[in-house]
Amino acid sequence: MGRVQPKHEAPTFAAMWKNRAFAKWLIAGALMAALAWACTPEDMVLDDSSARLEFSVDTLRFDTVFTQLGSATRILKVYNRYDKRLRIDRIAFAKGQASRFRMNVNGWMGTEVTDIDILPHDSIYVFVEVTIDPDQPPSVSPFVITEDLLFERSGRQQRVVLEAWGQNANYIPSRFHKDSVVVFGCNGGEVVWDDPKPYVLYGIVAFEDCTLRIPAGARIYVHGGLTRTEDDEGNPLIYNSGRLFIGPNGRLIVEGTLDEPVVFEGDRLEPEFDDEPGQWTGIIFAPGSTGNAIEHAIIRNALVGVWVDSAAQLSLRDTRIYNITGSAVVARHATVTAGNSLFYNCGSDAVRLGQGGIYRFDHCTLASYGVDAAALSLSNGICYDPLCQSYDINKLFARFRNCILAGSRRDELSLTDFTLGQDPSLFDYQLANCVVRVDELLDEPNGFPDFFDHCDPCVNTIFDTPLFRDADADDYHLDSLSAAIGIGQLLPGYELDLEGRPRDAEPDAGCFEYAPE
Repeated sequence: MGRVQPKHEAPTFAAMWKNRAFAKWLIAGALMAALAWACTPEDMVLDDSSARLEFSVDTLRFDTVFTQLGSATRILKVYNRYDKRLRIDRIAFAKGQASRFRMNVNGWMGTEVTDIDILPHDSIYVFVEVTIDPDQPPSVSPFVITEDLLFERSGRQQRVVLEAWGQNANYIPSRFHKDSVVVFGCNGGEVVWDDPKPYVLYGIVAFEDCTLRIPAGARIYVHGGLTRTEDDEGNPLIYNSGRLFIGPNGRLIVEGTLDEPVVFEGDRLEPEFDDEPGQWTGIIFAPGSTGNAIEHAIIRNALVGVWVDSAAQLSLRDTRIYNITGSAVVARHATVTAGNSLFYNCGSDAVRLGQGGIYRFDHCTLASYGVDAAALSLSNGICYDPLCQSYDINKLFARFRNCILAGSRRDELSLTDFTLGQDPSLFDYQLANCVVRVDELLDEPNGFPDFFDHCDPCVNTIFDTPLFRDADADDYHLDSLSAAIGIGQLLPGYELDLEGRPRDAEPDAGCFEYAPE
């Protein structure tokens, strides 16, 4: 028997090479194996849109206060904490070409760079420069210049805040207290803000036992915003920063003049912020603070103008409070006197006097146009639950003379008597020689049908009654046919109006005496 031969012999390499399809497969497989062998984490780009960059700081601050034209540079490190390469699609300033900042990333300079890679567990440096001319007006070179530096990858965006100081000013307590509460104590002494440079307040600035005296011409700018922190137990706490706080043993004396008023406002002075309310919190008088006086002042663009808490005292004279998110004046069981003052453009009641107290307003204009809120709110109590089943009542004593209470609602007075009329001594209010607007307030049984027994003499206006030159433009000078002309009584100490114009023998109601245009 002969030797058995296999049906198929193993092909030689040469024979396999003659098979072109097999040859192509062999080459491609070898190449793929080589690539797989050569590909390292440095070459592999992380394809995960949820991956996050890390930064050396959340806010990059330029701590230089510029006194002349100059530049400063700060360094930001950007980290890749992953095992693969991270690609940043775009790094740019939020304001684009209008930005005051410039950057250098891996040698690329400008206001925008693209396609920047960071190796695994590595970082890159971003050099950021700002150039500032402090001699320019604050509307061009603000006290605090802020902008976001944006990092975009895979359709997602992260940001780092840039913060620089563009003006030479008195930063109280310093430029690094944006999210802090700083209490000044001076054992009953006095602090005077009389430097010709403006004052910029950071965080909550409190005067516990000091008299803060602010002379004529001073300008106070407040850096406001939301602050996020934690309480003693580690719970998140969010509050409005940017406020001037006068403690129980403190006192505020503002000594402005007609020609040099003292100005309180936010520190964003660019034109687009000129009429923006809510930029800072306001001036807060703690319970028990007495002897406070504000004269010839402008308070604007805050959450609340002045807040006068329980048993605190405040005298307002020749003052304008406007562009307010809430109320121009809020008082709770306090003592407030106001004269020759103008309160307008508020998101809530222009003046809110609640929980009782002692209030005297003379020659004031309270205007509430364009909002569903009253010019004046008076109450003698406070509720402690939504249904007001638990409440307290405090005696209210309120006197308004030669005032204008006007606005776009049918009723520009809101009255709340917690005694329901059972004890008039606890809801003691009188208006005399005033212009008012009331309608449904007079309705029975829940209204105040005897209102004009408490408002005598008064002029009740309807919507087409001439009153101001142009309330839509916030011009509250009296129209030539105004119902407020000549209805007032002579009041000692009010011979001049808010603008220093003499009042005649039959003065007009409100803060302005009529004068032809």
